[in-house]
Amino acid sequence: MSHRGYRPPRALSPLREHLRETFWFAPALTLVCAVVLWLVASALDEQIVAYLQDERAYDEIADLVSIAEDTKTIVVTVSSAMMTFIGVVFSISLVAVQMASGQLTPRVVRIFVRSRISKLTLSVFLATFVFSLLVLSSYESTVDPRRVVSVPFLQSILTAVLVGLSLLLFIAYVSSTLRLMQVGPVVDRITRDSFHVLRRMPVGGPQEEEVLPAESGQIPHAGHAGVLRDVNVARLVRIARRQGVVLRLIPRLGDFVVPGTPVLAVHGGDAPARHALRYTVWVGVERTLHQDLAFGLRQLSDIALRALSPAVNDPTTAVQCLDRIVQFLAAVAKLPLGVVHHRDRKGAVRLIQDVPEWADLVDLGFEEIRRCATESPQVTRRLLAGIDDLVALAGPERQGPLLRHRALLVQAVERAVPDAAEREFALLPDRQGIG
Repeated sequence: MSHRGYRPPRALSPLREHLRETFWFAPALTLVCAVVLWLVASALDEQIVAYLQDERAYDEIADLVSIAEDTKTIVVTVSSAMMTFIGVVFSISLVAVQMASGQLTPRVVRIFVRSRISKLTLSVFLATFVFSLLVLSSYESTVDPRRVVSVPFLQSILTAVLVGLSLLLFIAYVSSTLRLMQVGPVVDRITRDSFHVLRRMPVGGPQEEEVLPAESGQIPHAGHAGVLRDVNVARLVRIARRQGVVLRLIPRLGDFVVPGTPVLAVHGGDAPARHALRYTVWVGVERTLHQDLAFGLRQLSDIALRALSPAVNDPTTAVQCLDRIVQFLAAVAKLPLGVVHHRDRKGAVRLIQDVPEWADLVDLGFEEIRRCATESPQVTRRLLAGIDDLVALAGPERQGPLLRHRALLVQAVERAVPDAAEREFALLPDRQGIG
């Protein structure tokens, strides 16, 4: 069973996500596009001059030469100043990202790395710089309309267009970077990414359980040690179908694996060849939200914990994180969780994957915050209100973990707050904390 909106995984999905995690691919691709654009514009300028010379329109060629000479100063200025501009802009941005990671969590850096506006801005800046250098090489020493071969008229126009685009992107980039330093936009971005993972991921439940063939082997991890980031589901399903077996992913996404750790169990036949399983399991130095359902809650919990630390003492930020945690848990409260069955085109189960259970997500969202919230009535009141809202949304079979956290929170506040009036105030549910 899959929830509404689920889309089958695409074969290139892991590669696409890995490219989004890099900061070099988009600028490099844009530099190639800038060179191609210059070659096309240069060829068009040569054809324009050749056509005017065939028509003996030497006055028009002289006008084009005059315009090109007037814009040469602009091109020279752009080529000399753009690299300095790039260095200053991104130096300031790195300081802003460092401040945000120190105030919230180091994992917010991934938001900057994955930001489309950041990559687009750097790409256009570099493209403008390279294009302006190439345009300078198109200027000829002669200005005689009868002898000139090419006049960089169209190239000069494109340079001006790139400069204007760079200025517009600079404004958008500064606005985006400033938002990265604000708590609200950061937790909203994490939440939206978490819902994006939820929409793409099938979720299974007990009703999907099937009798598996006996386990016939295990495939150990042969790469470097690291965090299991994502799995090429489409490729594994295709391999299992060709081999006539069922594969079961042993670790969960986000688990740390070392060489020799079993990562895949084989059921119902011989294990696929080692070379066939290349590029199916991706391990990296840190978790990613590509397929990891729990990583968003982990980040929100980290931000709330840092806000509740004595060094920071910012309970309002913790309340903002609790708002989003409750939002996410409310969305999955009635969804079947647990084992996920990935099927081939004929409906046969080919890959089995464990995802966090309901109790796992509730514990991840509330456990650590609850332990640190006893001294902050704003947080305890919001936490109680959130738990009560989830109890009303969840079915009877899922209320147990919520009621357990509620009881533990009440007990912790009763032990930490001796005054009855203050204790009653701290245990009054309030969706705003202290409204």
